[in-house]
Amino acid sequence: MKRALLLVLSALLLSGCPSGGESSKQVVVYCALDRLYAQPVLEAFEARTGIEVLPKWDTESTKTTGLVQAIRAEKERGRCDVFWNNEVGQTIGLARDGLLEPYASPVARELPEGARDSEGRWTGFAARARVLIVNTDLVAEADTPRGADAFLDPRWKGRCGIAKPLFGTTATHVAALFAARGPEQAKAWLAGIKANGVVVCAGNADVKDRVAAGELAFGLTDTDDASLALLEQKPVRVVFPDQEPGGLGTLMIPNSVAIVKGAPHSAEARALVDYLLSAEVEEALAASRSVQVPLRPGLKRAEWIPPEVRTFAVSWSATADAFEPSRAYVRDVFLAE
Repeated sequence: MKRALLLVLSALLLSGCPSGGESSKQVVVYCALDRLYAQPVLEAFEARTGIEVLPKWDTESTKTTGLVQAIRAEKERGRCDVFWNNEVGQTIGLARDGLLEPYASPVARELPEGARDSEGRWTGFAARARVLIVNTDLVAEADTPRGADAFLDPRWKGRCGIAKPLFGTTATHVAALFAARGPEQAKAWLAGIKANGVVVCAGNADVKDRVAAGELAFGLTDTDDASLALLEQKPVRVVFPDQEPGGLGTLMIPNSVAIVKGAPHSAEARALVDYLLSAEVEEALAASRSVQVPLRPGLKRAEWIPPEVRTFAVSWSATADAFEPSRAYVRDVFLAE
Protein backbone atom coordinates (compact mmCIF):
# COMPACT_ATOMS: atom_id res chain seq x y z
CA MET A 1 0.00 0.00 0.00
CA LYS A 2 2.78 2.42 0.96
CA ARG A 3 4.72 1.52 -2.19
CA ALA A 4 1.65 2.26 -4.36
CA LEU A 5 1.13 5.61 -2.62
CA LEU A 6 4.78 6.59 -3.19
CA LEU A 7 4.48 5.72 -6.89
CA VAL A 8 1.37 7.91 -7.24
CA LEU A 9 3.05 10.85 -5.48
CA SER A 10 6.14 10.50 -7.65
CA ALA A 11 4.03 10.50 -10.79
CA LEU A 12 2.21 13.64 -9.68
CA LEU A 13 5.45 15.45 -8.91
CA LEU A 14 6.98 14.48 -12.25
CA SER A 15 3.86 15.55 -14.17
CA GLY A 16 4.14 19.06 -12.72
CA CYS A 17 7.76 19.54 -13.81
CA PRO A 18 8.93 20.47 -17.29
CA SER A 19 11.01 17.94 -19.17
CA GLY A 20 14.70 18.57 -19.65
CA GLY A 21 14.40 20.41 -22.96
CA GLU A 22 11.20 22.31 -22.21
CA SER A 23 11.29 26.03 -21.43
CA SER A 24 9.72 27.18 -18.16
CA LYS A 25 9.77 30.89 -19.07
CA GLN A 26 6.45 32.61 -18.50
CA VAL A 27 4.90 36.06 -18.55
CA VAL A 28 1.58 37.01 -16.98
CA VAL A 29 -0.30 39.72 -18.86
CA TYR A 30 -3.52 41.43 -17.78
CA CYS A 31 -5.14 42.48 -21.03
CA ALA A 32 -8.02 44.93 -21.49
CA LEU A 33 -8.04 44.82 -25.28
CA ASP A 34 -10.73 42.44 -26.53
CA ARG A 35 -9.50 38.86 -26.56
CA LEU A 36 -10.57 38.48 -30.19
CA TYR A 37 -7.85 40.96 -31.21
CA ALA A 38 -5.19 40.51 -28.53
CA GLN A 39 -4.93 36.74 -28.38
CA PRO A 40 -3.41 36.29 -31.89
CA VAL A 41 -0.74 38.86 -31.02
CA LEU A 42 0.13 37.11 -27.77
CA GLU A 43 0.18 33.72 -29.50
CA ALA A 44 2.57 35.07 -32.13
CA PHE A 45 4.90 36.32 -29.37
CA GLU A 46 4.70 32.95 -27.62
CA ALA A 47 5.53 31.06 -30.82
CA ARG A 48 8.47 33.33 -31.65
CA THR A 49 10.09 33.47 -28.20
CA GLY A 50 9.08 30.24 -26.50
CA ILE A 51 7.87 32.31 -23.55
CA GLU A 52 4.54 31.01 -22.28
CA VAL A 53 1.97 33.80 -22.06
CA LEU A 54 -0.57 33.53 -19.24
CA PRO A 55 -3.30 36.11 -19.95
CA LYS A 56 -6.02 37.43 -17.68
CA TRP A 57 -8.86 39.01 -19.67
CA ASP A 58 -11.34 41.67 -18.73
CA THR A 59 -15.12 41.41 -18.99
CA GLU A 60 -17.42 43.44 -21.24
CA SER A 61 -19.18 44.93 -18.22
CA THR A 62 -16.18 46.10 -16.16
CA LYS A 63 -13.57 46.51 -18.90
CA THR A 64 -10.28 48.11 -17.84
CA THR A 65 -11.53 49.02 -14.37
CA GLY A 66 -11.67 45.40 -13.20
CA LEU A 67 -8.06 44.69 -14.19
CA VAL A 68 -6.85 47.94 -12.61
CA GLN A 69 -8.60 47.01 -9.38
CA ALA A 70 -6.92 43.59 -9.48
CA ILE A 71 -3.46 45.15 -9.88
CA ARG A 72 -4.15 47.46 -6.95
CA ALA A 73 -5.42 44.60 -4.79
CA GLU A 74 -2.35 42.48 -5.58
CA LYS A 75 0.28 45.16 -5.00
CA GLU A 76 1.75 43.43 -1.94
CA ARG A 77 1.98 40.07 -3.74
CA GLY A 78 2.16 40.91 -7.40
CA ARG A 79 0.96 38.36 -9.94
CA CYS A 80 0.85 40.48 -13.09
CA ASP A 81 3.97 41.19 -15.14
CA VAL A 82 2.58 43.28 -18.01
CA PHE A 83 -0.54 45.40 -18.16
CA TRP A 84 -1.85 45.80 -21.73
CA ASN A 85 -4.56 48.41 -21.43
CA ASN A 86 -6.94 49.44 -24.19
CA GLU A 87 -6.70 53.07 -23.09
CA VAL A 88 -4.32 55.41 -21.25
CA GLY A 89 -6.05 57.23 -18.38
CA GLN A 90 -6.16 54.43 -15.85
CA THR A 91 -2.64 53.33 -16.76
CA ILE A 92 -1.45 56.81 -15.75
CA GLY A 93 -3.33 56.40 -12.47
CA LEU A 94 -1.38 53.22 -11.72
CA ALA A 95 1.87 54.98 -12.61
CA ARG A 96 1.14 57.86 -10.26
CA ASP A 97 0.41 55.44 -7.44
CA GLY A 98 3.81 53.83 -7.89
CA LEU A 99 2.45 50.55 -9.21
CA LEU A 100 4.34 50.53 -12.52
CA GLU A 101 8.01 49.83 -13.19
CA PRO A 102 9.92 52.29 -15.41
CA TYR A 103 11.24 50.67 -18.56
CA ALA A 104 12.67 52.64 -21.48
CA SER A 105 11.98 50.25 -24.33
CA PRO A 106 14.27 50.94 -27.29
CA VAL A 107 11.26 50.39 -29.56
CA ALA A 108 9.39 53.26 -27.89
CA ARG A 109 11.69 55.82 -29.51
CA GLU A 110 9.86 55.24 -32.81
CA LEU A 111 6.51 56.31 -31.33
CA PRO A 112 5.24 59.90 -30.90
CA GLU A 113 6.48 61.66 -27.80
CA GLY A 114 2.92 62.40 -26.68
CA ALA A 115 2.27 58.66 -26.49
CA ARG A 116 5.13 58.03 -24.07
CA ASP A 117 5.44 58.66 -20.35
CA SER A 118 8.37 60.96 -19.61
CA GLU A 119 9.53 58.54 -16.89
CA GLY A 120 9.15 55.44 -19.04
CA ARG A 121 6.36 53.91 -16.97
CA TRP A 122 4.00 53.37 -19.91
CA THR A 123 3.91 53.72 -23.68
CA GLY A 124 0.98 54.15 -26.06
CA PHE A 125 0.53 52.41 -29.39
CA ALA A 126 -2.19 51.48 -31.94
CA ALA A 127 -5.20 53.73 -31.29
CA ARG A 128 -8.94 53.32 -31.64
CA ALA A 129 -11.13 56.24 -32.69
CA ARG A 130 -14.36 57.12 -30.91
CA VAL A 131 -16.90 57.22 -33.71
CA LEU A 132 -20.61 57.48 -34.38
CA ILE A 133 -22.24 54.40 -35.86
CA VAL A 134 -25.47 55.23 -37.70
CA ASN A 135 -28.25 52.94 -38.95
CA THR A 136 -28.72 53.70 -42.67
CA ASP A 137 -32.25 52.27 -42.75
CA LEU A 138 -33.36 54.73 -40.07
CA VAL A 139 -31.26 57.80 -40.87
CA ALA A 140 -31.01 59.42 -44.29
CA GLU A 141 -27.60 60.59 -45.46
CA ALA A 142 -28.67 64.23 -45.19
CA ASP A 143 -29.76 63.72 -41.56
CA THR A 144 -26.61 61.88 -40.47
CA PRO A 145 -25.37 63.08 -37.04
CA ARG A 146 -21.95 64.70 -37.33
CA GLY A 147 -20.87 65.26 -33.76
CA ALA A 148 -21.40 64.83 -30.04
CA ASP A 149 -24.06 67.54 -29.93
CA ALA A 150 -26.38 65.30 -31.98
CA PHE A 151 -27.09 63.45 -28.72
CA LEU A 152 -28.79 66.66 -27.51
CA ASP A 153 -31.07 67.00 -30.56
CA PRO A 154 -34.74 66.43 -29.58
CA ARG A 155 -35.46 64.56 -32.82
CA TRP A 156 -33.22 61.75 -31.58
CA LYS A 157 -34.76 61.62 -28.11
CA GLY A 158 -34.59 58.04 -26.81
CA ARG A 159 -33.12 56.85 -30.13
CA CYS A 160 -29.37 57.13 -29.53
CA GLY A 161 -27.02 55.28 -27.18
CA ILE A 162 -23.67 55.20 -25.44
CA ALA A 163 -21.88 52.54 -23.42
CA LYS A 164 -22.09 52.80 -19.64
CA PRO A 165 -19.55 55.56 -18.94
CA LEU A 166 -18.05 54.00 -15.83
CA PHE A 167 -15.78 51.62 -17.72
CA GLY A 168 -13.56 51.23 -20.77
CA THR A 169 -13.10 53.81 -23.48
CA THR A 170 -16.40 55.54 -22.68
CA ALA A 171 -15.15 56.37 -19.19
CA THR A 172 -11.93 57.65 -20.75
CA HIS A 173 -13.93 59.70 -23.25
CA VAL A 174 -15.93 61.38 -20.49
CA ALA A 175 -12.76 62.09 -18.51
CA ALA A 176 -11.22 63.65 -21.64
CA LEU A 177 -14.29 65.90 -21.98
CA PHE A 178 -13.91 66.98 -18.35
CA ALA A 179 -10.24 67.77 -19.02
CA ALA A 180 -10.69 69.55 -22.36
CA ARG A 181 -13.99 71.39 -21.90
CA GLY A 182 -13.91 71.79 -18.14
CA PRO A 183 -16.16 70.04 -15.60
CA GLU A 184 -19.12 72.40 -15.98
CA GLN A 185 -19.42 72.03 -19.77
CA ALA A 186 -18.90 68.28 -19.56
CA LYS A 187 -21.54 67.93 -16.85
CA ALA A 188 -23.95 70.06 -18.88
CA TRP A 189 -23.51 67.77 -21.88
CA LEU A 190 -24.08 64.65 -19.77
CA ALA A 191 -27.15 66.20 -18.15
CA GLY A 192 -28.43 67.17 -21.59
CA ILE A 193 -28.08 63.72 -23.12
CA LYS A 194 -29.70 62.17 -20.05
CA ALA A 195 -32.65 64.56 -20.42
CA ASN A 196 -32.81 63.58 -24.09
CA GLY A 197 -33.30 59.94 -23.17
CA VAL A 198 -29.92 58.56 -24.22
CA VAL A 199 -29.91 54.77 -23.93
CA VAL A 200 -27.09 53.49 -21.70
CA CYS A 201 -25.87 50.19 -23.15
CA ALA A 202 -23.78 47.45 -21.56
CA GLY A 203 -20.71 48.27 -23.65
CA ASN A 204 -19.48 49.52 -27.01
CA ALA A 205 -20.29 46.19 -28.65
CA ASP A 206 -23.85 46.47 -27.34
CA VAL A 207 -24.13 49.96 -28.85
CA LYS A 208 -22.98 48.55 -32.19
CA ASP A 209 -25.43 45.63 -32.00
CA ARG A 210 -28.42 47.81 -31.14
CA VAL A 211 -27.70 50.28 -33.92
CA ALA A 212 -27.12 47.48 -36.44
CA ALA A 213 -30.41 45.83 -35.40
CA GLY A 214 -32.35 49.08 -35.77
CA GLU A 215 -33.13 49.40 -32.07
CA LEU A 216 -31.22 52.70 -32.06
CA ALA A 217 -30.71 55.27 -34.81
CA PHE A 218 -27.11 55.92 -33.86
CA GLY A 219 -24.63 55.57 -31.03
CA LEU A 220 -21.11 56.22 -29.85
CA THR A 221 -18.66 53.34 -30.12
CA ASP A 222 -15.08 52.48 -31.09
CA THR A 223 -13.67 51.78 -34.54
CA ASP A 224 -13.04 48.12 -33.70
CA ASP A 225 -16.72 47.51 -32.95
CA ALA A 226 -17.82 49.59 -35.94
CA SER A 227 -15.50 47.52 -38.13
CA LEU A 228 -17.29 44.32 -37.17
CA ALA A 229 -20.63 45.80 -38.23
CA LEU A 230 -19.15 46.82 -41.59
CA LEU A 231 -17.59 43.40 -42.11
CA GLU A 232 -20.94 41.78 -41.37
CA GLN A 233 -22.52 44.12 -43.95
CA LYS A 234 -24.96 45.56 -41.43
CA PRO A 235 -26.94 48.65 -42.51
CA VAL A 236 -24.59 51.15 -40.88
CA ARG A 237 -22.33 54.05 -41.76
CA VAL A 238 -19.45 55.29 -39.62
CA VAL A 239 -18.91 58.97 -38.86
CA PHE A 240 -15.71 60.45 -37.47
CA PRO A 241 -17.32 63.14 -35.31
CA ASP A 242 -16.71 66.86 -34.93
CA GLN A 243 -14.58 67.29 -38.05
CA GLU A 244 -15.82 70.76 -38.96
CA PRO A 245 -13.37 73.71 -38.65
CA GLY A 246 -13.14 74.62 -34.99
CA GLY A 247 -14.77 71.34 -33.95
CA LEU A 248 -13.51 69.39 -30.99
CA GLY A 249 -12.26 66.60 -33.26
CA THR A 250 -12.37 62.83 -33.00
CA LEU A 251 -10.89 61.29 -29.87
CA MET A 252 -8.15 58.77 -30.60
CA ILE A 253 -7.45 56.46 -27.65
CA PRO A 254 -4.25 54.45 -27.92
CA ASN A 255 -3.53 51.16 -26.24
CA SER A 256 -0.92 51.43 -23.51
CA VAL A 257 1.52 48.90 -22.14
CA ALA A 258 3.43 48.88 -18.87
CA ILE A 259 5.41 46.60 -16.59
CA VAL A 260 3.84 46.18 -13.17
CA LYS A 261 6.10 46.96 -10.22
CA GLY A 262 7.53 43.82 -8.70
CA ALA A 263 6.80 41.80 -11.84
CA PRO A 264 7.72 38.18 -11.05
CA HIS A 265 9.10 37.64 -14.58
CA SER A 266 10.86 40.90 -15.34
CA ALA A 267 13.04 39.78 -18.28
CA GLU A 268 10.10 38.14 -20.01
CA ALA A 269 7.99 41.25 -19.30
CA ARG A 270 10.52 43.48 -21.07
CA ALA A 271 10.56 41.14 -24.06
CA LEU A 272 6.78 41.26 -24.34
CA VAL A 273 6.68 45.06 -24.05
CA ASP A 274 9.27 45.39 -26.82
CA TYR A 275 7.20 43.12 -29.04
CA LEU A 276 3.90 44.92 -28.39
CA LEU A 277 5.48 48.27 -29.24
CA SER A 278 6.87 47.06 -32.56
CA ALA A 279 5.75 48.26 -35.99
CA GLU A 280 4.87 44.64 -36.70
CA VAL A 281 2.20 44.61 -34.00
CA GLU A 282 0.80 48.01 -35.02
CA GLU A 283 0.50 46.73 -38.59
CA ALA A 284 -1.06 43.46 -37.42
CA LEU A 285 -3.67 45.29 -35.33
CA ALA A 286 -4.41 47.66 -38.22
CA ALA A 287 -4.91 44.72 -40.60
CA SER A 288 -7.03 42.76 -38.14
CA ARG A 289 -10.78 43.07 -37.67
CA SER A 290 -10.07 45.61 -34.93
CA VAL A 291 -8.61 48.08 -37.52
CA GLN A 292 -6.48 49.88 -34.94
CA VAL A 293 -4.94 53.13 -36.16
CA PRO A 294 -1.10 52.97 -36.05
CA LEU A 295 0.65 55.79 -34.20
CA ARG A 296 3.71 55.45 -36.40
CA PRO A 297 3.35 57.61 -39.52
CA GLY A 298 3.27 55.83 -42.85
CA LEU A 299 1.75 52.53 -41.71
CA LYS A 300 -1.34 51.37 -43.57
CA ARG A 301 -4.83 52.02 -42.20
CA ALA A 302 -8.10 50.28 -43.01
CA GLU A 303 -9.53 51.58 -46.28
CA TRP A 304 -12.63 53.12 -44.68
CA ILE A 305 -10.62 55.12 -42.12
CA PRO A 306 -9.79 58.58 -43.51
CA PRO A 307 -6.08 59.24 -44.08
CA GLU A 308 -6.49 62.57 -42.29
CA VAL A 309 -8.67 62.96 -39.20
CA ARG A 310 -9.02 66.12 -37.12
CA THR A 311 -8.15 64.76 -33.70
CA PHE A 312 -9.33 65.75 -30.26
CA ALA A 313 -6.36 67.56 -28.70
CA VAL A 314 -6.16 65.74 -25.40
CA SER A 315 -3.75 65.88 -22.49
CA TRP A 316 -3.54 62.35 -21.11
CA SER A 317 -2.19 63.70 -17.83
CA ALA A 318 -5.17 66.05 -17.44
CA THR A 319 -7.49 63.22 -18.47
CA ALA A 320 -6.03 61.04 -15.72
CA ASP A 321 -6.63 63.89 -13.24
CA ALA A 322 -10.25 64.09 -14.36
CA PHE A 323 -10.94 60.38 -14.26
CA GLU A 324 -12.14 60.03 -10.67
CA PRO A 325 -14.17 63.30 -10.56
CA SER A 326 -15.85 62.46 -13.86
CA ARG A 327 -16.54 58.91 -12.75
CA ALA A 328 -18.04 60.15 -9.49
CA TYR A 329 -20.39 62.47 -11.40
CA VAL A 330 -21.40 59.67 -13.76
CA ARG A 331 -22.06 57.28 -10.89
CA ASP A 332 -23.80 59.70 -8.53
CA VAL A 333 -25.69 61.95 -10.96
CA PHE A 334 -25.77 60.74 -14.56
CA LEU A 335 -26.68 57.12 -13.72
CA ALA A 336 -28.85 58.00 -10.72
CA GLU A 337 -32.56 57.28 -11.13
